[in-house]
Amino acid sequence: MEEVFISGFDKFNGKEVAIKGWVTNRRESKTIVFLIVRDGTGFTQCVVAQEKTGDEIFSIARQLSLETAVVIEGVVNRDEKQIGGFELLVSRLAVLSQSENYPISNKPHGTDYLMDNRHLWLRSRRQWAIMRVRNQLIQAIHRYFQKNGFIQMDAPIFTGNACEGTSTLFGTDFFGQPAYLSQSGQLYGESMAFAHGKIYTFGPTFRAEKSKTRRHLSEFWMIEPEMAFYTLEDDMELIEDFMKNVVKDVLTQCASELKILERDTAYLENGVNKPFCRMTYSEAVKIIRGEKEVNGKNSINTLENDLKELQEKIRKVQEEIAERTNKTKQSGVKQGEISFHKSKIDALTGELHELEETAKNIPQWIESAKNFKEGGDFGGSDETVLTRLFDVPVMVFNWPHEVKAFYMKRDEKDSRYARGVDVLAPEGFGEIVGGGERETDLNLLIGKIRENELPMKEFEWYLDLRRYGSVPHSGFGLGLERFVAWICGLHHVRETIPFPRMYGRLFP
Repeated sequence: MEEVFISGFDKFNGKEVAIKGWVTNRRESKTIVFLIVRDGTGFTQCVVAQEKTGDEIFSIARQLSLETAVVIEGVVNRDEKQIGGFELLVSRLAVLSQSENYPISNKPHGTDYLMDNRHLWLRSRRQWAIMRVRNQLIQAIHRYFQKNGFIQMDAPIFTGNACEGTSTLFGTDFFGQPAYLSQSGQLYGESMAFAHGKIYTFGPTFRAEKSKTRRHLSEFWMIEPEMAFYTLEDDMELIEDFMKNVVKDVLTQCASELKILERDTAYLENGVNKPFCRMTYSEAVKIIRGEKEVNGKNSINTLENDLKELQEKIRKVQEEIAERTNKTKQSGVKQGEISFHKSKIDALTGELHELEETAKNIPQWIESAKNFKEGGDFGGSDETVLTRLFDVPVMVFNWPHEVKAFYMKRDEKDSRYARGVDVLAPEGFGEIVGGGERETDLNLLIGKIRENELPMKEFEWYLDLRRYGSVPHSGFGLGLERFVAWICGLHHVRETIPFPRMYGRLFP
């Protein structure tokens, strides 16, 4: 008998096979046990019928606990209604390793509890799907750059100088010298681009911000291409083409995973099929403050309507919770029905919490939007207010130079602005790409280093790039975890990486 993977069931319909995996769910009737089994490649329902297997195997199946490792033999049967489109009609079953008192049950758990058990939480169907999307996205990124004439190069993780500012550095000792964990590979990317034309780095970066927002991690992965002879306009063209291609790849290859995540892919498909919206920083400020409409929509009015809709949703969810709670208390209700209602109540309670949190935030967003002062950087709520009016990613360019990194090129037409671009994902996911054209004027760059009170000596090697054959060049950085969050429709980036490191979280 051939041992196969669940992901390959389409090749074995009607044939007897063997699989090895873990039990993730079990339900039963008097004569049938239904097992959901995971083998790493996918999930499938295994049907253990007493009439077919006999009493001994049927008895074993009835006692299987969550995450018990098993070997199961049976016939693959196509059934589009089941997980993965197939089920396994079991003939034999054996236990490889018993699991007792598995700490993560099928009922809802608090986020802190799940994070403390992240090493086990990764086994859940939802987390499994997220990690598969992450993997596909990584492969798509590499394919895109390799196909388009880029070479991958690696920037150091230990650095002697800051890239994005000194306040968010993790310091360490490097054989008696002060060193820091890299905030970005971009400065090194510039030097490598001057050697190879078009390069990209892909590696971990670190920020020491004491932030617990849903968009922040202390350790995350960055994709940072750098291109010689590219202007800001070239850079924006590349960003849009890059994002469209990799999102299309994931939509094609991860349809089943996105279905598991219940992801509405309309915005992702828009991002693939429609042009990105492009606007200057000054235009974006007017839209945020409600001074300029987009297709007849005003940001402030839209938020006020959103709040009314949320309040109505909250009322309906509260009513359903109350209705289901009453049903569990009625006499004569079977235990199975009670468990069903309690499961729904748990899910609704989680949904209610998110709705109430958003409803609580909207009045603050409205107030912040109305009073936004031009010249400042966008906060998370400002990005949400802006992107709420669009169904595609928004590219905001020409930012006030004070809010951008020291290496960003000044706009030659208006020196108040830097030739940078941020790409903001719709649906409130905010910035996922930041990039722009690099300053080529040696004296201006020296002035910016002094203005930011950075140590000149540590940047002499970087200034050499302007002394010896400087050319226009541009690049961008994309945070992998924020990209995964948008594609999967996740509220928090902590679910986008196997073991998140953020303020207050170092274990497991």
